[in-house]
Amino acid sequence: MAISAQEVNKLRQMTGSGMMDCKKALVEADGDFDKAIEFLRKKGQKVSASRADRETSEGIIFTKISEDGSKGVLVAFTCETDFVAKNDAFKALGEEILACAFDHEPADIDALKAHKRGELTLGEKIIENTGKIGEKLEISSYEILKSEGVVSYIHSNKKLGVLVGLGHTNGTAIENAGRDIAMQIAAMNPVAVNKDSVDPSLIEKEIEIGKDQARQEGKPEAIIEKIAMGKLNKFFSENTLMGQKFVKDGSMTIAQYLDNVSKGMTVTEFKRITIG
Repeated sequence: MAISAQEVNKLRQMTGSGMMDCKKALVEADGDFDKAIEFLRKKGQKVSASRADRETSEGIIFTKISEDGSKGVLVAFTCETDFVAKNDAFKALGEEILACAFDHEPADIDALKAHKRGELTLGEKIIENTGKIGEKLEISSYEILKSEGVVSYIHSNKKLGVLVGLGHTNGTAIENAGRDIAMQIAAMNPVAVNKDSVDPSLIEKEIEIGKDQARQEGKPEAIIEKIAMGKLNKFFSENTLMGQKFVKDGSMTIAQYLDNVSKGMTVTEFKRITIG
């Protein structure tokens, strides 16, 4: 049947799909708009399936902090090319995903994708937009952090994001200190807040590495354990946040810096995510 330009434009306004895709959908649906919309959604599923093995190494990290500063959310929404990452529709969907994550605090990415926004779940909206854009789109990371005070940092390329939670702030304004710590986390990528929060399996691995190194250096077996523990303490100082030297002032550790800002202030938790 003949499909008018007005009908094609109407479907385009309704779905955001391209003109040719809309015309094809209306032809396939014999002019029925509901069926045409369903056709476009199925097209999105086909595109999504055909690109399932593609790498999504581009995208944007979105963040939101609650008004009282006690909750923060990070979401990494990814795509295949930088061109798509700059697309307004891509950014708008990323913001919608962030708002859903912030408002409903789903347990994980699957729960986030299953949340309904209008007639469709977020997962279905992602598939639908995959059909429109022609690239694989996915939520690659989602983190939520709650603390006495939470500060976020997004690197200038929008592909690295950090949330840092601060405790024992004693009413001190934490924005500047929080940003300093978040930038430290972005740059130095610590494995944990302090030595007490390092994964035990990682500690065991570092001890074994220290012992092997000492043996290869020909050290006496009687002092191998002591040498390994010394190497472990060095690992803690270099790879745990509170033990690291402050990037902006190497004369103090992060723990000392925070104590200077406000006596007893500490980092309770942090989240760091990257794209690519």
